[in-house]
Amino acid sequence: MTDTAQPQVAHVPVPGATLYYKIRGSGPLLLLLQGGDGDADGTDALADHLTSHYTVLSYDRRGLSRSRISDPAAPVDVTTHSEDASRLLAAVTSEPALVFGSSLGAVIGLDLVSRHPEQIRLLVAHEPPVTGLLPEPERSQASQDQQAVDDLYLREGIAAAMRKFVTVAGIRFDDREPGVSIPQPRPERIANLDFFLTHDAPAVHRYRLDLAALRAVAARIVPAAGASSQAFPRHCAQALATELRRPLAEFPGGHSGFMLRPQAFATRLREILASHR
Repeated sequence: MTDTAQPQVAHVPVPGATLYYKIRGSGPLLLLLQGGDGDADGTDALADHLTSHYTVLSYDRRGLSRSRISDPAAPVDVTTHSEDASRLLAAVTSEPALVFGSSLGAVIGLDLVSRHPEQIRLLVAHEPPVTGLLPEPERSQASQDQQAVDDLYLREGIAAAMRKFVTVAGIRFDDREPGVSIPQPRPERIANLDFFLTHDAPAVHRYRLDLAALRAVAARIVPAAGASSQAFPRHCAQALATELRRPLAEFPGGHSGFMLRPQAFATRLREILASHR
C-alpha cells in the first residue's frame, strides 16, 4: 500500500475484462464502490477527505472508462461486479477490507459480503435500491419507476432516461456544501451512461438479496441513508436495517451526498468506521 495522497494506478485482469484501479492514502484499506455510471474518479471528492486516515481504493467497473471488456455482448449482472470487486481486493490485500458503497455500489457490496464475507471487515451500504424489501404498494411503484427509466432510454435516449433517474432517486443538486460544484462531464461519460443503462440498471432491477447470508454477517453491515433523502432508496435502506436488525446510519445530504457534501460525508464515514473497529 502507498503512504502518499498521490494515486498509484494499475490494472488487474479478471475473467472477461481488465479492471483499472487507483489507490492512495495511508492506513486501513477502504474500498469505495460507486453507483450509477461512476468510475474510479467518481469518489475523488470524498477520497480527498479520507486519505489521511485510510488507504483508499477505487476502480472503474467493467465496461466503464478504462476497464475494458473482452466481449461487449456478454451478460453483466450484480454478481459479475461483486466477483470483480472480490478479485480486486485479493490482488491488493490479504486482509479483510473496509467497504463503502452507494446506490448500485451498495448493492454490489451486499452481494460481495454475502459471497465473500472473509474479505470484508465492515460494509457501509448507502441507499441500496433493493426494491424487493419494500412493502406493497411502494414496491410495485418503485419497480414501475425503475422500468420507466429503462423504457425512456430505449425510446428517447440517455438524456430523457437520466432526467427520470434523477427524479426517481430524489437527487437534488442544490443540496451541496459551499464551494462544491457539479463535475463537468468527461468525453467517456456518454459511453459510460450507455453501458450503465444497457447493463447495470436492469441488472439491479433483477437482483434479489441473499437475506440468509446477510443475516449471518449482519454485524459487519451498516445500512445507511441520506438525512435529506425522501425517495425509495432511503426506504430500501431502512427496510434492510429492519431485516438485519441493525440501526440505520444517517449521512449528510441525499442520495448523492458523498459527491455533493463530501467533507461532511467523509467525517460521518470516519466516525462509523472508527466505531466498528
